[in-house]
Amino acid sequence: MNQPAVGAKSPYPNYLVWSIIVTVIAFCACCGVGAIPGVVSIVYGAQVDSKFAAGDEAGAAQASANARTWAWVCTALVGLAVVMQVLGLFVEGMASGVDMLFDQARQRR
Repeated sequence: MNQPAVGAKSPYPNYLVWSIIVTVIAFCACCGVGAIPGVVSIVYGAQVDSKFAAGDEAGAAQASANARTWAWVCTALVGLAVVMQVLGLFVEGMASGVDMLFDQARQRR
């Protein structure tokens, strides 16, 4: 097995920035359960460079793929949470508007 040069940069992306951003958004946008895949992605992303530096190129490639997969899962959950919140605000606003119309109709009687 070929050893990488000391200080060589891993050719595999670690997806740490993406993972951290969606994890923070997941904590803010929805419950902490939605952020669990983001934390898993951060763990795998942190393994990419260290595995490559240790000469485990296959492990680095697998950790990179796992980090990407879990980052996508977290991103999808954040997207779903945002859509649900927007729909909730819309439905709440509609219900408020209907209540206001009924109140006005009662006052006219």
